Amino acid sequence: MDIVQMRGITKRFGPVVANDHIDFNLRKGEIHALLGENGAGKTTLMRILYGLYRADEGEILVEGWPVRINSPKDAIALGIGMVTQHFALVPPLTVAENVVLGFTDGFVLEKATIEQRVAEAAKRFGLEVDPSAVVRHLSVGQRQRVEILKALYREARVLILDEPTAVLVPQEIDALFETLERLRAGGLSVIFITHKLEEVMRISDRVTVLRDGRVVGTVETARTNERELARMMVGRETFGVRREERAVGEQPLLQVERVCAEDDQGLPALKEVSLVVHAGEILGIAGVGGNGQKELAEVLSGVRRPTSGRILVDGQDLTGATPDEFTAAGVGRIPEDRHAGVVGELSVAENLALEYLEEFARGGMLDREAIRRHAEELIQRFQIKARATDRARTLSGGNLQKLILARVLSRDPKVVLASQPTRGLDVGATEYVRQQLLAQRARGAAVLLISEDLDEILALSDRIAVMYEGEIVGVLPAQDADPERLGLMMSGAVKERQGAYAEV
Repeated sequence: MDIVQMRGITKRFGPVVANDHIDFNLRKGEIHALLGENGAGKTTLMRILYGLYRADEGEILVEGWPVRINSPKDAIALGIGMVTQHFALVPPLTVAENVVLGFTDGFVLEKATIEQRVAEAAKRFGLEVDPSAVVRHLSVGQRQRVEILKALYREARVLILDEPTAVLVPQEIDALFETLERLRAGGLSVIFITHKLEEVMRISDRVTVLRDGRVVGTVETARTNERELARMMVGRETFGVRREERAVGEQPLLQVERVCAEDDQGLPALKEVSLVVHAGEILGIAGVGGNGQKELAEVLSGVRRPTSGRILVDGQDLTGATPDEFTAAGVGRIPEDRHAGVVGELSVAENLALEYLEEFARGGMLDREAIRRHAEELIQRFQIKARATDRARTLSGGNLQKLILARVLSRDPKVVLASQPTRGLDVGATEYVRQQLLAQRARGAAVLLISEDLDEILALSDRIAVMYEGEIVGVLPAQDADPERLGLMMSGAVKERQGAYAEV
């Protein structure tokens, strides 16, 4: 029996059709994965079901009855709950207060009463939470549990989870999946939005694949495999870009010695960080976001000044140098925020010349023809789907990243600093970016890859360093690493101590 049916759902944002006559149905007591690349229309469809968006066409039925869902309040009344990627919790309040917030029938309840009710609900649903804990003190995985409990406390029969594993370490993902299997056994229906094939195969009963806003198909998970789902998702079988095992050069091109730095609030963000990256090597930095990765990238590109320690690029001391001095010394930076790496109102050609304008100056004037020729060459070489005259803001995320790669990598930098280089990109663009990083490794550059995607770190890195609370808690060869071991280190449960500056 279907608990939810969505028929002919269409949603437009201006000229863009995000959902194009989509049919989707959810059975009682199943985990149904909604799979697709970024931009395929998954989140839009679920935001319509939860009342955050209104469909332009189509209808929704809940337990066979046509319904109108104009707001989340309507959805909750129909037993539909949603946990988004960005949790809607109030950090200074306790778990219990967050769970009952806006759901107390107008009565003011005693704190003890609230905590007891929430404890009973947590026990009933098998969710491990401390009702009296203050939310700001909880880990990301614990906060997600609170969001799930909040939805279930409101008597949700349908739970929508939007990319729920994006912010979790492997052990937290295991705990989430155990929770979902328990809830499914109790009759809950779950819609699991993801673009990760391995998770789909592990947790779901059925899969609906979206591509370009349309349904490609719905299949029983037990009757499909990752290759078939990948083909449905991107129109071809995936690939899986991986490094080839080979000897790494001995020459250290990037040396970070006991570097400390503060964050924007003046609090310690980097604590005695020491790293070495050799010629022809990719060193991956793994860690849950917010553990000092951003500050490390900024220190190594001259955007943030270290408070102590040394930074050497090919033997040259660049401690406290400016971004221009880092660039001149051969450091190429692929920034975390690709939109911050370009000037949207300038053309593709102007953005490609941006950091090297003096090379295009003739007698104090910019040589526009030379800038255009330079752009045409890079557009072709890096397969950028744009014209030299197009404004950068009109490019897709993938083509914007290609523009940045072209500007940085065309200079053959000694050190490549790649920070979250594939975040938010679809499968095709991700494959392209990873191939470019491996090409830099083959050329003999030292690549520092900072990524929250463990699959990416494991596929590309020769060695992996794990960051936790501003420290390097371990460095290991990629062949000795697996998600479980890295997850324990990323969560601070295990420290693999080594000599602070030893070759490891």
